[in-house]
Amino acid sequence: MKRLRSLLPLLFLVLVGTGLFFSGVLDRFGPTHIAAERQELQQQIAQHPLRSAAIHVAIIGAAISTGIPGAVVLIIAGGMLFGTVLGAVLSSIGVLLGSVVLYSASRFAFATPSGAAPPALVERLRQSYHAHPLSYTFFLRFVPLFPFGSVTVALAWLRCPFWLFLLATGIGGSLTTSMESLIGAGLADNLAENGTISSHLLSDPWFIVPMLAMALLALLPVLLNHRRRHSGP
Repeated sequence: MKRLRSLLPLLFLVLVGTGLFFSGVLDRFGPTHIAAERQELQQQIAQHPLRSAAIHVAIIGAAISTGIPGAVVLIIAGGMLFGTVLGAVLSSIGVLLGSVVLYSASRFAFATPSGAAPPALVERLRQSYHAHPLSYTFFLRFVPLFPFGSVTVALAWLRCPFWLFLLATGIGGSLTTSMESLIGAGLADNLAENGTISSHLLSDPWFIVPMLAMALLALLPVLLNHRRRHSGP
């Protein structure tokens, strides 16, 4: 019974995320929908800047804390509506807050009962991680190929120190949200000039550069593995 109680916060977050995902609520934040309502939404942002910023942070935080797939759509929408800099700042705050909630729920769920020893395999994996915690944590956080929520849960399971989790999430989250906000701003500029998302987007450096940067980050595991094999004995 005690074990079930420890799982309840994490199960609640997963169930909420699953419900939100299958409800189709993310569709409302897709580039096409945002483009159709962009003028009206930006008027509301101009009239109520603090409330709009708080709502965006809360939406991102809720998406990240529940591990809902497709949170990147919300961050891109923030770039379209708030611009690159403010969109990235607000999204980064939401990502950090949401990650802390999910991390805390996961640590509570994976806590070892008093007097009980974890399975040998679990203990070996944790020992391997704690041999090089800084490298592993930043590697997992900086590669966008790994789902953000899954990495948060994995780091909690590995018992990543909270200070290290906060540092890696703050830096890695800010990096990826900045690139995604740039993509959103590029989409917004393209829509403003052409009235629709057109092929001109592919020649826009504000769209191409962050896309290439994210592709390079996604290839990071392959490049590191290649270097390790060639530098080995």
